[in-house]
Amino acid sequence: MMWGAPVWEIWWAWVAFGLVLAILEVLVSGFIFLGFAIGAVIVGVLVALVVVFSLPWALVVFSIVSLVAWIALRQVFGIRHGQRKTFDRDINED
Repeated sequence: MMWGAPVWEIWWAWVAFGLVLAILEVLVSGFIFLGFAIGAVIVGVLVALVVVFSLPWALVVFSIVSLVAWIALRQVFGIRHGQRKTFDRDINED
């Protein structure tokens, strides 16, 4: 007897997981969870487009897309090599 599709074959579960990770990224800044959120949403879109994954393959696609998104985010928004944060004045001085 089949009770329905496994959770990794439900597209909105992946998208919901991506939204939870994106909200977590807002609470913990630093582009830690945003790459994972993008990976989850991309897998959700692929499942919505009728790409059927087994659990191991869904996790492999999620991992690869998350890693690529995380590296891309670090390249675009990360501190550049040799760049330092400097301050000209103290906010407590007036």
